[in-house]
Amino acid sequence: MIEKYNLCVIGGGPSGYAAAMRAVDFEKSVLLVEKDRIGGAGIFDGALSSKTFWEISKEFASFCKKMRHYGLSEPNVNFNNVLQEVNDAVLERSNQLNEHLQKIIHQRPDHFYYLKGNASLLNKNEIVVKTDNGCQKVIAENIIIATGSRPRKIDTIPFDEEIIMTSDGISSLKEFPESLVILGAGVIGCEFATIFSNFGKTNVHLISKDERILPFEDADMALAIEKNLEANGVLIHRSSKLDKMEIVDGQVEYLIEHPDGERESFHAEKALVSVGRIPNIENTGLLEIGIELSKSGHIIDNDTQTSCSNIYAVGDITADIALVNVGELEGRHAVEKIFGEPKRPIIYKNISTIMFLNPEVAGVGMNEQQAQKSGINYRVAIFDFRCIPRAVAMRNTEGFFKILVTDDEKMQVLGMRAVGEHASSAIQAVALLIATNKGIEELAELIHPHPSIIEGIQECIRVLLGKSIYKPDIFVDYLVYRCFRNGEFVE
Repeated sequence: MIEKYNLCVIGGGPSGYAAAMRAVDFEKSVLLVEKDRIGGAGIFDGALSSKTFWEISKEFASFCKKMRHYGLSEPNVNFNNVLQEVNDAVLERSNQLNEHLQKIIHQRPDHFYYLKGNASLLNKNEIVVKTDNGCQKVIAENIIIATGSRPRKIDTIPFDEEIIMTSDGISSLKEFPESLVILGAGVIGCEFATIFSNFGKTNVHLISKDERILPFEDADMALAIEKNLEANGVLIHRSSKLDKMEIVDGQVEYLIEHPDGERESFHAEKALVSVGRIPNIENTGLLEIGIELSKSGHIIDNDTQTSCSNIYAVGDITADIALVNVGELEGRHAVEKIFGEPKRPIIYKNISTIMFLNPEVAGVGMNEQQAQKSGINYRVAIFDFRCIPRAVAMRNTEGFFKILVTDDEKMQVLGMRAVGEHASSAIQAVALLIATNKGIEELAELIHPHPSIIEGIQECIRVLLGKSIYKPDIFVDYLVYRCFRNGEFVE
């Protein structure tokens, strides 16, 4: 007998799990299928593991800095201890999700079902699931595809996940490598450059094809990160093209070409290739049943709905923003479209992001590059952490707030970047203003706690309104106010 469900969710990563749990609220029959581990890249070899790694490295670097300040010896750090702490965090979260899943299955035996296996679409309603016990065919009125993504590999590079690795291979390390070359100066590449350089055990080389790292962000932010990476001993190969990377005598040998055509060879103990991710569409049946895909293999969707009206796509399998919080939002939204009536389409313009660098970076909405590319006239203010009492008290004044607003009376918020301590906790109020299309007046008059980092946001807004305590024309090294109109900056 073929089992029938109101919904089948294929993939148990962040977006698929969020979708399945939202479907539970509607008391429909739900089947969740996952081929490997519940939690996906959100836990394993991804967000949780790398951020735990970063937190440990950050604490260690901060502690060493304080020891040096007080003339004391720096401690030693054991890689096995670090890796055990990362694994403990992963296991804690994984056990929590699995415990929750089992209780859901137990408490809702007539509504919620789980299969571990590979799911493939036969048509718009039929799915075959290959499990350890054989094949099982199921029928679903609606289907959500949440099969995620994996690190992209380059055909000419001999990956073995031990010497030349993707981010999936980091957990295979047994000790800190003496040297590590990282190909790719995007977020993930820069995060791992930050992590390994923080521990002070590894000589890190970072290959950037652009003239600076993080080329999608404004220069002032990227340069702040570059300065700290280089202070930690990171060698940045700017505007460099990788010609060749291979394993020679158990180590990495790589050849890069500089902008002037000169070629240079380097050696490293290990290599990490971080050049993006690709969607997991293999053996899903998506191509066979005619789901519309982009050239890169992502599912093309309209507010999570695919070209087949009862099939939805969420998370990294789509070409939208590949973040855990976005995937979860999409998963929940897809279920609400299927069984309910969402109040509005998903809004991506107020998605908050964090970059785990040195210093920490958080953002929401547009940066200056994006505003200029879009032809928008805007005003921008920058407020340095050196002017924030809490940052002074913390003895860590590196960083700034940067807020963009429209160049009109409404002064509608376009975007914000926070660089420095507590950055990730500082952007939600501005994200709410973007989501509600509000101006900045209300936030300027809100009484913020003192002393706190977020007081800097208030003063940044007051700079835009022309009523800040510190004046930008007086403190020119700490504060910035400028207008961009008709393709150029104006006084």
